[in-house]
Amino acid sequence: MTILEPIDAYPTQRIAGYPVRAGRSLPFGATRVPGGVNFSVYSNHATSVTLVLYREGEPEPVAELPFPESFRVGSVYAMTVFGLDVERLEYGYRVDGPRRPWQGHRFDPDTVLSDPYARMLTGHGPYRHRSRVTLDDFDWEDDRPPRLPHEDLVIYELHVRGFTRHPSSGVSAPGTYAGLVEKIPYLRELGVNCVELMPVFEFDETDNVFTGVNYWGYSPIGFFAPKASYAATGRDHMQVDEFKHLVKELHRAGIEVLLDVVFNHTAEGDERGPTISFKGLDNATYYMLTGDGHYYNFSGTGNTLNCNHPVVRGFVLDCLRYWAAECHVDGFRFDLAAILGRGADGELLHNPPLLESLAYDPILRDRKLIAEAWDAAGLYQVGSFPHYSRWSEWNGRYRDTVRRYVKGDLGVTGELATRMVGSPDMYSRRGAAATVNFVTSHDGFTLRDLVSYDHKHNEANGEGNGDGDDANNSWNCGHEGETDDPAVLALRARQQRNALLLLLASRGVPMLLAGDEIGRTQLGNNNAYCHDGPLTWLDWGLREENADLFRFTRRAIAFRRAHPVLRGGSPGSVHWHGVRAWSPDWAAHSRVLAALFDEGSTCLYVAANSHWESHTLELPAAPRGQTWHLFADTAAAPPMDAFEPGSEPPLANQSQLSIGPRSVAILVTH
Repeated sequence: MTILEPIDAYPTQRIAGYPVRAGRSLPFGATRVPGGVNFSVYSNHATSVTLVLYREGEPEPVAELPFPESFRVGSVYAMTVFGLDVERLEYGYRVDGPRRPWQGHRFDPDTVLSDPYARMLTGHGPYRHRSRVTLDDFDWEDDRPPRLPHEDLVIYELHVRGFTRHPSSGVSAPGTYAGLVEKIPYLRELGVNCVELMPVFEFDETDNVFTGVNYWGYSPIGFFAPKASYAATGRDHMQVDEFKHLVKELHRAGIEVLLDVVFNHTAEGDERGPTISFKGLDNATYYMLTGDGHYYNFSGTGNTLNCNHPVVRGFVLDCLRYWAAECHVDGFRFDLAAILGRGADGELLHNPPLLESLAYDPILRDRKLIAEAWDAAGLYQVGSFPHYSRWSEWNGRYRDTVRRYVKGDLGVTGELATRMVGSPDMYSRRGAAATVNFVTSHDGFTLRDLVSYDHKHNEANGEGNGDGDDANNSWNCGHEGETDDPAVLALRARQQRNALLLLLASRGVPMLLAGDEIGRTQLGNNNAYCHDGPLTWLDWGLREENADLFRFTRRAIAFRRAHPVLRGGSPGSVHWHGVRAWSPDWAAHSRVLAALFDEGSTCLYVAANSHWESHTLELPAAPRGQTWHLFADTAAAPPMDAFEPGSEPPLANQSQLSIGPRSVAILVTH
């Protein structure tokens, strides 16, 4: 058999001194081909497109190459350029077209635009929005996604920079992907098996009119581009490889990686905002616009992506496929995901094409999809998000119920029972894995602040303390803010343990906020999006200062891992109790709740008391000739507040449990 040699592509003409030929329309973006780079960009309403080439870091272009009309196929402009020094190349596009804002068209050929499909942006210096071409030579070795069952996850939400930026972190590259790699042993010791990274898409860190800082990153510029300033090698343009190395090392440790992704809006804002990419490429396609060309603002940040337009839907799919297939990411949490179910004029769609496409996409089949099922315009879909049997949800109702119960509100004991068994009132058909349970997240108080402040304290944000949520369901335990009162501190420590133990003993997928396990504080700031400093960085000195809390959290995670009945099961495997065995009290005044989880060979008894007085609970008899052993009692002094799973001491009185004021206890049979 004759083996044919590959056919090389050859230039057919020269433009601005560069050998070129008509390119391939797909894939979009800049793709290396033999001898050159294929550039492909979409614009439905443009009249002309020009490729602008720069040498690395230089202010002026070295060449501008207009796309000949013959290089356009439909709405796609494609050109292969030969002889480029790819490693020093930066590029962008000038796009001309109608300048009629009232019709949605905002073309401006004086602005050089980022490629929305760029795998890398310069990220540093005065030209941080320029696009670059990546080298696809990373060695994944034998990397395979852990593919953990949803119900087995313990998610740990963290900020890549904030996790290791503090001088106390002790890593060689603070605030970077590489720094996070050095902390993998800590994650393994804690016992979490999934990290949810706050936005790592390229964003503008100075995009804030109040403090000049955008720390969280919920304002994307480059959806395919890992944040350059999060990479120790970012100035050498190695951020893609450094991110991939992080994923590979987390997988090696058995830890999955979820990305917090923002497809509801961009950093371009409304008509007063900058033109970076979409606005200049095809504003009328990419954004939801009113009849007179203004921007719908369901995101609360000035604009809303038109996600269910076929072209934009394709962009989102291409982006997520890239992160899944090329970067081995295990899943995604979608910021303000309710927006993704809106049509072009903001109406709620019965069968949103984007959500359905993501659910059934063959490349994303094994990836986790988690929705923040609300938006900034009041749409709240917790329990009713279009799920296609694939989507999970951040359960805001779980958060609110546990907070209210722990602080001692009346009338929530019955709802707490529902939330603890996977919220079957909302997820009975999908199962407990559909609910992502949490008490705290990046948005709001830390756990320590939840029990230390009655009110938010966001004065440093520059908005007169008017930003951030006022409905926190928090309680300061008798003193607002920092104190050295031993009684207040002891109560706060117990309340933190209560919240953590309830979270880790609830069916569904638990999510912890990084630092809660060691008592991180933001001094009452519940909207710290605009602070990149000690207020938001994790102080690793707390690891020793609050070693008791860390040990308690680690043991609670290990206990959950040891007992599958806490992660899911039939409703019939849970039996409710109160002060008297087999007699739960669902009255509005009740503050005591106990649940018996039957695993078959083992039973667990989880008791909670939000009353300020202790109670004696009648215990059900341990089945199968076994005896009750005490795993955890938050009212006990550390280290007796939790034991290593498997070494729990027997309960002295097998018929009664004395549960202290404002405490949670767990028994297990042996």
